[in-house]
Amino acid sequence: MGHFEGFDVTGFWDDSAYALRAYVEEAPPSRESVEALEVELGGYRLPDSYVALMTAHNGGIPTRTCFPLAEPNSLAEDYVEITGIRGIGRVRPQSLGGEFGSLFWIDIWGYPDIGVYFADTPSAGHDMLALDYRACGRHGEPTVVHVDQENDFAITLLAENFEAFVTGLVDESVYDTSEQDRLAALATVRDGSFSPVLLRAFREVADVLPDADRRLRALAEAVVHDKGHFSLHADPRSMLMYDYLFWLFTSFNRVDALAWYLGLPPQDERSYARPRFPLMVAGFGPAAEPYGFRTGGYASAFLEEWWNSRTASGRLVGTGDDGYRFTDAAVAALLHELAAVTGEDG
Repeated sequence: MGHFEGFDVTGFWDDSAYALRAYVEEAPPSRESVEALEVELGGYRLPDSYVALMTAHNGGIPTRTCFPLAEPNSLAEDYVEITGIRGIGRVRPQSLGGEFGSLFWIDIWGYPDIGVYFADTPSAGHDMLALDYRACGRHGEPTVVHVDQENDFAITLLAENFEAFVTGLVDESVYDTSEQDRLAALATVRDGSFSPVLLRAFREVADVLPDADRRLRALAEAVVHDKGHFSLHADPRSMLMYDYLFWLFTSFNRVDALAWYLGLPPQDERSYARPRFPLMVAGFGPAAEPYGFRTGGYASAFLEEWWNSRTASGRLVGTGDDGYRFTDAAVAALLHELAAVTGEDG
């Protein structure tokens, strides 16, 4: 390829069904298609090494997905993990010109326009990897950087060029901390302090559920035993957790729309006197008042899926003056399912 001398390109890619559907373009890029896409992406010239790798295999999920860091990043990690590398094309949703390509992160998510966003991470958009052209200009040789959306888009240098980044990737087994992560997550859900939003809610529902706090910890512990970490997605126990949190939240709050419930005010405007979901369990409360029982983040798409399923089934309804609420039957079903999962008396 003129690049990657001695590098095992054939063993680099994991062609799973998802990778082929989301990342891998069916044909290698032509010179004309490369130039057209470069114009579309803002006039940034893609590195020759990038074009060479995509000519051999146009996008995909690598078998080695972790890049070591010289110093821990803002998440106190000593590596950055990617979930895929974007191909040169427009057909696949994860290609550079696809539905979730480079411009999506700049135009929709507000990432800084420093170059081309070529790789995503397991955070579902909350940090990305980019080819950074700030120092070299749009036609120079860009560095590879990590951009952290959750830390005011902080930029960290990873590699001097794209080839050095690719050849520096290592297998995730090098950083297998699953057992330590599981134990830390169990400590979080068993002993972590609750946010003021939850503490208020526990008091509000005490007549109906006097041990609401223990039930929440037990459900969270079940989530950790299932996954090895405390995070909420679209699995049944996560959906039950969304149900429980919403019921607790509406014990003293009005919710008129999902967008409001999920909204995250700017840091200097966050107050537990005006709570929303991110201040309840995700961990985005005021920095001066941290709490320990938290997931560390949330994905709005999973909560949208939960909301749509609950409204479609009639469990969650708009009640006019009281906003959206669970029906009495839905609350009874929730408490019954919660008792079954947590092993408590109903």
